[in-house]
Amino acid sequence: MPRKLIAEFVGTFLLVFLAVGAAVFGIAAKVGVEGGGPGNGVVGVALAFGLVLLGIAYAFGPISGAHVNPAVTLGMALSRRMSAKDALAYWVAQFLGAILAGAVLKLFVSSFGVTDYTGGLGTNSYDNGNINMAGAFMLEVLLTGAFVLVILLVTERVAAPGFAGLAIGLTLTLVHLVGIPLDGTSVNPARSFGPALFAGGEALGQVWLFILAPLVGAVIAVGIWLITRSTEEMPAELVAGSERQ
Repeated sequence: MPRKLIAEFVGTFLLVFLAVGAAVFGIAAKVGVEGGGPGNGVVGVALAFGLVLLGIAYAFGPISGAHVNPAVTLGMALSRRMSAKDALAYWVAQFLGAILAGAVLKLFVSSFGVTDYTGGLGTNSYDNGNINMAGAFMLEVLLTGAFVLVILLVTERVAAPGFAGLAIGLTLTLVHLVGIPLDGTSVNPARSFGPALFAGGEALGQVWLFILAPLVGAVIAVGIWLITRSTEEMPAELVAGSERQ
């Protein structure tokens, strides 16, 4: 179990530092097609999240399942692929990894002369002129539900072996393409909490939504999975780490 928790801690740290860091360090401002608009930056950040998760999935999947997301872990627990006790331990590791990543991002911005191009350490927000609180809650439920459902389906034993990580990474890219212009896209309570803790202010006051809504989305995803799942319930290699001791 300690090996799994270390994998979840390190994996979540890498996801938040590298992917959120891509936004904080200015990929939206510095990367784009000549003559293009700000949408180019959205694509860059979305790809950063997808590519980082893709690498994490193949690196840490055989160890812990590479959840790196409390909503994914909740989905795995509710689908009986891991125990509630293990799920709680995963949550602790994930939140600690995200908190460390938030601290490192804050260090870069406050002490190393790095400009924060997001203006808020890559935090999520609602009532920002793009979406209100109810809309953000619904958006996060839908995006997280879709994301967790894909994970549950592609990690079944009957799914094509070796392609789960690719499908998961591409799905995360897609949900970020949809959500970034509206609330910054969470679909991951740890990803939202870590940066918000160090950004403080309004970001910390609003982070409850980006913790609760993804968890609701995960519950809905499990309900849909129960209807659509294969008769072979044994998880594929990507989540096998959640079953091994």
